[in-house]
Amino acid sequence: MSILVLNGPNLNLLGTREPQIYGADTLADVERRLVDEGRALGLQVSCFQSNHEGALIDRIHAARLDGTRAFIVNPGGLTHTSVALRDAFAGVALPLVEVHISNVHKREAFRHHSYISGIAEGVIAGLGVMGYSAALRFLAARLSAPPAVA
Repeated sequence: MSILVLNGPNLNLLGTREPQIYGADTLADVERRLVDEGRALGLQVSCFQSNHEGALIDRIHAARLDGTRAFIVNPGGLTHTSVALRDAFAGVALPLVEVHISNVHKREAFRHHSYISGIAEGVIAGLGVMGYSAALRFLAARLSAPPAVA
């Protein structure tokens, strides 16, 4: 089973950008850890980051055909602005977990609204980079669970 981890604008600066908020781990550290954790859970984890909304949308669309079963996404600032990103996820209709390293609800008011949360299986905020691991474990359990009987 394949999980795609998507990171939006400015997340390439992890480890150097506002470490008091986002911590010292780099995006490469986070991605390496997720690939290793995924392997231990029997999952193939691939990662993609872009500072460009269109590139993220193109990658979401490609997931329809490449075997991706679910997404972990930290949309960065696009969380609060991008209807187009939300529509791309809705159009592909794969499960997703939204992750935010900081607790967006303790920050500026404009960060309190997410266009993605309404279509997400879950939202994890404020756990630092550990939130990605929690999302991965959740999706591993969800994807391996037997279908619900009606």
